[in-house]
Amino acid sequence: MQYRIDKKSGNRLSVLGFGCMRFPKNLGITDMRKSEDLVMAAIAGGVNYFDTAYIYPGNEEALGTILDKNKVRDKVYIATKLPVVMAKGPNDFEKFFNKSLERLRTDHIDYYLLHMLTDTDQWQRLRAWGIEDWIAGKKKSGQIRQIGFSYHGKQGDFLKIVDDYPWEFCQIQYNYSDENFQAGVTGLRKAAEKMPVMIMEPLLGGRLADALPRDAVSIFKKAGADISPAGWGLNWVWNQNEVCLLLSGMSAKSQVEENLRLAEKALPGMLGEGEKDVYRRVLEVINKAYRIRCTGCNYCMPCPKGVNIPGCFAGYNASFSIGYVAGMQQFVTSIGVTSEKTGSPSHCVRCGTCEGHCPQHLPIIKNLEIVRKKMEPFWFKAGIAVFRKILGRGEQKGA
Repeated sequence: MQYRIDKKSGNRLSVLGFGCMRFPKNLGITDMRKSEDLVMAAIAGGVNYFDTAYIYPGNEEALGTILDKNKVRDKVYIATKLPVVMAKGPNDFEKFFNKSLERLRTDHIDYYLLHMLTDTDQWQRLRAWGIEDWIAGKKKSGQIRQIGFSYHGKQGDFLKIVDDYPWEFCQIQYNYSDENFQAGVTGLRKAAEKMPVMIMEPLLGGRLADALPRDAVSIFKKAGADISPAGWGLNWVWNQNEVCLLLSGMSAKSQVEENLRLAEKALPGMLGEGEKDVYRRVLEVINKAYRIRCTGCNYCMPCPKGVNIPGCFAGYNASFSIGYVAGMQQFVTSIGVTSEKTGSPSHCVRCGTCEGHCPQHLPIIKNLEIVRKKMEPFWFKAGIAVFRKILGRGEQKGA
């Protein structure tokens, strides 16, 4: 196992982190025997970072039970998350945190995240509720060792949030198929100047492992028959010097074993020009399915009406290149359905500001309308309205 140093705490973290959200299940319930086998095999192989969250059903309890049963809590770092979207006020911070401690059978959280920040408005609301003082108290008591946030939103807002508080780590989505999606490479490099960066979705929920176009799989196989498409995906992330660790949602023993083998050689700068060319050729295959030739440069941002233009296009394109469900997932996270104001294409007022800045000279206004029609069908709006009502966000015109 390779390890990288958390520059804030000095902790020595395994480059392979265990994303617990995808513990194996049986009829919707966590299969404890299989999950325990996976966790203990990972620990035996040197994994020392386990990521879970309050909102993952049964997940904190499962991890806490496994660690306690095997007396290995002190051998690992636990990361879990405050469910920002569920918080109705400042009193919820303590309630959610204490419940996580109870479920995890521990007296402290090593890496605590504000879960799924999507924009600066959301962060400022938490500040108004006194989140900074609450964090300071938990840090002083030792109940929170490192404080950070996970992010799903526009690149511009990510850069602002990074600068707005002395964060000790952050977590972003990053992989070879969406280098300019959400925080993107710009956000990665900016954040890494200040803190360790943990990577989620290195395989886009497994889609870069088992849902690639046949021609893309063939390119990987010819370049290295001993490495699976999943392995190629993980190696691309590990190659980045700015990455502290990546989270892999391992749900089978074979996945743990393969990832451990890969993690033994996971060094920054390990990929040569020949290997980088393999990724370029794979991306060419994936991108052939793209309908909007957006490069994600973000020159069109910020939109005066808050539309997440690159994010909308990324989700739309993904719906063709790797499947509608994957594209819809990207689209939903990109527009920030949990935010006070979403980045929906429905907010476009056709002002044309974006088109004047686009180096590709794309018909952005026309394309946003195309995206809206495909990605926001009638049932989508109804579902989002119900979801936002549950979260207490209320109605929002055009979202």
